[in-house]
Amino acid sequence: MDLRIEQYESKMKKSLDNLKEEFSTIRAGRANPHLLDKLRVDYYGTPSPLQSIANISVPEPRMIQIQPWESKLIKDIEKVILASDLGLTPNNDGKSIRLTFPELTEERRKELVKEVKKRAENAKVAVRNIRRDANDAIKKQNKSNEITEDEVKILEDSIQKATDKFVADIDKLTEDKSKEILTV
Repeated sequence: MDLRIEQYESKMKKSLDNLKEEFSTIRAGRANPHLLDKLRVDYYGTPSPLQSIANISVPEPRMIQIQPWESKLIKDIEKVILASDLGLTPNNDGKSIRLTFPELTEERRKELVKEVKKRAENAKVAVRNIRRDANDAIKKQNKSNEITEDEVKILEDSIQKATDKFVADIDKLTEDKSKEILTV
């Protein structure tokens, strides 16, 4: 009986983890190497993550430096960065690529906060959908007389508590990311 609740809590946790991952790709005016996590570069015919073919460092608060293990990859890495939605122009000196982050304008910060809130709302919807699925499964078990009315109440309460907890976690995450973006 409790195993079913944990199964749904696990799905809710995945929604929260996914949101954390999405937030790490939203830049807040500071250089964050995680912005490059989704980029793939063709390395001997295999799309490879940038981290596996180059050393990525943050020498200054608003700069990321990418040093490929092989210098012939510089052009490919530049193409991938330009084709991405990062909005950054890579500068290369033949050995490494530097990405300089411009200071965010007030307008751009507000747009990013809206984006953060939109993604957070999508995560909350996902959590609530998981709660609905759990409640449907509980009702189905009750109809087939696998569980009693009292057990239904207990399980629905547990699911609601888990939902409330994850929605609160999403709200806290959203608030923190919004503050980070709005901090000049």
